[in-house]
Amino acid sequence: MDRRFYEGIVAQALREDIGHGDITTSLCVPRDVKGRAVVVAKEDCVVAGIFVAEEAFLQCDPDCSFPMALNEGARANSGDVVMEIQGSLQAILQAERTALNFLQRLCGIATLTRHFVEKIGGLPCRLVDTRKTTPCLRVLEKYAVRAGGGFNHRYGLSDGILIKDNHIAACGSIKEALSKVRASCPHTLKIEIEVSTLDELKEAIDAGADAVLLDNMDVKTLTEAVAMARGLKPGLLLEASGGVCLENVRDVAGTGVDIVSAGALTHSARAVDLSLRVIRFAFADGHCLTPSSSASSRGSESSSTCN
Repeated sequence: MDRRFYEGIVAQALREDIGHGDITTSLCVPRDVKGRAVVVAKEDCVVAGIFVAEEAFLQCDPDCSFPMALNEGARANSGDVVMEIQGSLQAILQAERTALNFLQRLCGIATLTRHFVEKIGGLPCRLVDTRKTTPCLRVLEKYAVRAGGGFNHRYGLSDGILIKDNHIAACGSIKEALSKVRASCPHTLKIEIEVSTLDELKEAIDAGADAVLLDNMDVKTLTEAVAMARGLKPGLLLEASGGVCLENVRDVAGTGVDIVSAGALTHSARAVDLSLRVIRFAFADGHCLTPSSSASSRGSESSSTCN
């Protein structure tokens, strides 16, 4: 992803956390100390957003390096090292929470998406997200859906035409809403309209909709809607949405719809449990310290001379 899409988001997050300075780190860690740390998965997950975490560390120390990182979309098992960071120890500690916040959130979305994708494996149906995203994080959250194997619906209101129930209410009818939109919309855009009953589906097809969103229909009604649409307009794109979860997504996809959209991919994804551990730090004189596995809680360490 182009850095321009997320560097400002990361900068704002760092300002929110660091404020006018990291008091604790500045008092505990000399500026000349270099460190090496790893991010470890504490549960199985799908990796997404390594580059965002790297951006957080780089904004605190432009000379930070990342000797290893798992690929985007890769599976990580509990205990696996997800990425490694090397640079100013002050910077690593200052950026730690911001980097983990982004990484945990995006890995959570990718992991949940992968579960959905696996549920509908083998069916000729595409899983897509919605606009139910965290404000100002949409570009990253929709990226995480792709990393998990899903696809993106429109990014925003300017990306496509989707006539929803309130638009229909404002126009008076499905037919009138479609007529108004078709009279002025660019020829490059398809017109999708939301319906919730078989009668509304028939009206939308008769009025010339290019795609129909079948909203909050149970599986039985969805099956009937697909059969009706395929009989009246075989090429009509059919999307099912509303109340889609892991427990029912395969049944919904199995009705024959082309697309299943699930807001849960972004609005209900749980952050993955990740942890950052400092594994080595070095002073300007070449003296190195390697914390033991319990160093974070007991302060124990071993000493050596860096090569």
